Amino acid sequence: MDKQLYIVRCGEVALKGMNKPYFERILLERVKNAIKVFPDAEAKWIEGLMFVRVPKEIPEDEVVDKCVKVFGVASVSVAVEAEKDIDAIGAKAAEFMQNIIDIEGVKTFKVKGKRADKSFPVESPEIGRVVGAIVLKTCKVLKVDVHNPEVTLTVDVRREGVYIFRDKVRGFGGLPLGTNGKGLILMSGGIDSPVAAFMMAKRGMTIEAVHYHSYPYTSPRAQQKVEELVKVLAGYMGTIRMHVINLLPIQEQIVTNCPEDETTILVRRFMMRIAEQIAIKNNNMMLITGEDLGQVASQTAEALVVTDAVVKMPVMRPLIAMDKVDIMEKAQEIGTYDISIQPYEDCCTVFLPKHPTTKPKLSKIENDEAKLDVEALVAAAVASEEIIEIRP
Repeated sequence: MDKQLYIVRCGEVALKGMNKPYFERILLERVKNAIKVFPDAEAKWIEGLMFVRVPKEIPEDEVVDKCVKVFGVASVSVAVEAEKDIDAIGAKAAEFMQNIIDIEGVKTFKVKGKRADKSFPVESPEIGRVVGAIVLKTCKVLKVDVHNPEVTLTVDVRREGVYIFRDKVRGFGGLPLGTNGKGLILMSGGIDSPVAAFMMAKRGMTIEAVHYHSYPYTSPRAQQKVEELVKVLAGYMGTIRMHVINLLPIQEQIVTNCPEDETTILVRRFMMRIAEQIAIKNNNMMLITGEDLGQVASQTAEALVVTDAVVKMPVMRPLIAMDKVDIMEKAQEIGTYDISIQPYEDCCTVFLPKHPTTKPKLSKIENDEAKLDVEALVAAAVASEEIIEIRP
């Protein structure tokens, strides 16, 4: 079966020193898992580059999309191979360029030569000049533009072969999923928490999620919205386990027994307690939230200190110093933004005080919280857990 070649490059993985073979092995496994949807697909490392081969009848953009979504992949190029002979390279480059002309009607180009194999008799600048001349002679409609070409062809001469490619489609980089432990994201239906989950997964962390609802004050559609967000994330991370918790009994007890202005921070403390118990039970190393310093009342520095006081587990906040605009742009980039802005309210909007405290005192919060049977409420919430496996 005739196959198309794709060159997959790693980013940070290449800098890993003694641990590099481990990271490369995991990254190869992740790429193989991503392309297994295509028949007779294969991938292997050759001297620092990953070579993916997939039957030519599979659309190129589908293969590239699968590869660039794998964390650890820096870029992907559709490529062709040529014999180690300058005339053969020129002929293959001309054929490659003619296909681009037929599809896109481009008029200008340049050729960039790279000679990693120093035994090859033609040096890098000369490779570009000679191959460019052959392409120009073969493809009559083309002109050379060294400053702003529509197409730049790269000829990469390596010890194991010669590869010709056009574009480098950027991946997300980072580290391969599964190389940096396991975390539990507190997942709302908003913009921030999906981005936080994405950013931690990009650093190699396997992700589970916990979602809180306040049915019937929140609609089933609100939970469906969260499931849709997690499904988008699963496109990058594979199957994600989501733990769904009924928070309403806790909220009702807080509203009945505690000062109104403390409702938000008290609810948040219960969320953290419940999340920690779920995390421990499922071997998660840390909690993850989408909190952004100062964005809302529960995310002031004082509020975060009071919130964290109820858990011993580390809490990761990858968005903590980001501007909201930057978070929104990242949400658009990864495909969660349009779902997040759908108008279905989550549990955080239920019983929302008119004037929430922004500078809570830990001693006062603990004193007011003592009016509640904290352990019983947390235990009942954990017992209400529903587990949903969300697949890409």
